[in-house]
Amino acid sequence: MFRRRKQAESSTDSAQTADEGVSVQEPASAATGPFDAAEVDLDDDPSRVDLGSLVLKAGPGLELQLQVDEASQLVTAVMLVSETGAVELRPFAAPRHEGIWDDVRQEIAAEATRRGGTASEMAGEYGKELRIVAPVTGPGGQQLRQPSRVVGIEGPRWMLRVTFLGSAATDPDPEGVLEQAMRDVVVVRGSAPIPPRAPLPLRMPGNVQPMDLS
Repeated sequence: MFRRRKQAESSTDSAQTADEGVSVQEPASAATGPFDAAEVDLDDDPSRVDLGSLVLKAGPGLELQLQVDEASQLVTAVMLVSETGAVELRPFAAPRHEGIWDDVRQEIAAEATRRGGTASEMAGEYGKELRIVAPVTGPGGQQLRQPSRVVGIEGPRWMLRVTFLGSAATDPDPEGVLEQAMRDVVVVRGSAPIPPRAPLPLRMPGNVQPMDLS
């Protein structure tokens, strides 16, 4: 099932390698993904969903949702939703020879604190990640506190910001359906000049009529 969602706010030391004297973060294992487009034959798997800068698999038990900015009608994030949680995916441009996750992570933590939440760093599969607890308003207007887990994964000239919600935020499982789906993601950076930290363009998949949840 495919649904279109209004854009909503979300709360967002690995192995280091030297490249021309600058350290950049790399995934724990290049064999597990997420992948750069240069590493994968995208024509070899018709089950993949092409969303522009992200290509992914929405397997059994997962619902694909897109967050759309109301003013611009541009897709700003992708979500895969399971029965027990969700994972939000946001791709960004990055410089060629340095990572941006260290700075972005500090900014996310500062924003969570400013909004009355808490943020703590933990060691995860891809290096330092954030565990956030943020105040949110429930369906009945009640004040709740929502936990999330934010991971930054850096590749060639891109960074993928991954936010886990639900059980995947509080009880990470490397074999969980959301974690597995995240590892299948392919980032298509492209060759167009894009300023560092700018979002990479996302689009609706072809031949799909989205359901507007507004």
